[in-house]
Amino acid sequence: MGNSYIVDGHCDSLIHFVNGERTLEDPSEGGHWDTQRARLAGVALQFMAAFIETKYKPAMSTWRGLQLIEGAHRFIEGHPEQVFLVRDKFDLMQIPDPTRIGILLSVEGGEILGEDLFMLELIFQLGVRALGLTWNQRNALADGVGETDSQCKLTNFGQKVVLRMNQLGMLIDVSHLNEAGFWHVLELSKAPVTASHSCAKALCAHSRNLTDQQLCALAKHKGVVGVNFYPRFLKENDKASRDDVIRHIYHISEVAGVETVGLGSDFDGISETPEGLEHVGDYYHLLEDLTRIGFSTLEIEQITGRNFIRLLSNVLK
Repeated sequence: MGNSYIVDGHCDSLIHFVNGERTLEDPSEGGHWDTQRARLAGVALQFMAAFIETKYKPAMSTWRGLQLIEGAHRFIEGHPEQVFLVRDKFDLMQIPDPTRIGILLSVEGGEILGEDLFMLELIFQLGVRALGLTWNQRNALADGVGETDSQCKLTNFGQKVVLRMNQLGMLIDVSHLNEAGFWHVLELSKAPVTASHSCAKALCAHSRNLTDQQLCALAKHKGVVGVNFYPRFLKENDKASRDDVIRHIYHISEVAGVETVGLGSDFDGISETPEGLEHVGDYYHLLEDLTRIGFSTLEIEQITGRNFIRLLSNVLK
C-alpha cells in the first residue's frame, strides 16, 4: 500500500471510556474502536470527539464536556506507549509515529461554551483542537441540521467563536451545522474548515449530508470532508456495505477533487455499520477497494490520511 496511513476525522469511543464501559485497548471488550485494532489497521491519527449527549443539554453541557475532556487526558496519560496528544504543528510532524497513535481532541457541540468566549480559551488550554459548532439542535452559536426549516446564519456569538478559533489555530467542524450556517462559516473563516463526518447528498438525501455545491465550496476553501460510515447517510432505505463508502469517496473526489475527501468513520457513535466495515480493524479492506477501483497510490495516501494532515498543518499553530 505504499506509505498509506489512516487519519480518521471522527469517533465517539471516548464516551465508552469515560462511562467505564471499555478501556479502549482490547477488541474483546466490543465496540468499534480500540488501540490494538487501530494500530494494526494503520491508524496514525484519530480525532476523538467529546460528544455532549442531549440529556446534558443545556444546563449540564459544560460540565459534561469538561468531564469528557478530562477523561481523554486520563486515557492518553495512562497509555503513553500507545497514544499521544496532538496540539500543534510539531506534534503533527511526528505522524505517522511507528508505535503510537496521535489523538486530536475535538468537541462535538458548541454547547460546551455556553455563551462565553472564555470557555473557548479554556478548552483550547486543555488541548482541544477541533470544535463542531453544533450537533443537530440549535445552540448559542448556530442551528443544527435538526432544525429542518432553519434559514438562520450564525449568531453574533457564533461569529465571534469562528474568528477566535481562526486566531487560536483550532479546526472548525461544520458537520451537523445547518446549510445557512455552513455558508456563513465559509464566508467568515480565514482558515480552511472540515466536515469531519458527513457524506454526499447527491447519493443519499439525508439532512446530514452535503450538496455538490457545498462540497465544491469546501474544496475551494481547501477544506476536507471525512466520509461517514453510518449506513443511513450512505444509502437510502437499504443495508449499506463497504462499496457504498467507496461510492461516496468516489463521488466527492469526482465533484470536488481527490484532495477534498478523507475518512470520518463515526465509529462508536453509530448504531450500525456497513457490511465489511464493522470496526476499525476493517480499514485494511477499504485500502484494497480503493486500489481495485483505480485510485493511484498517491491518491489513496491523500484520501486515507494526507488530506487531513494538510488541513491541520494549515490550521494548527
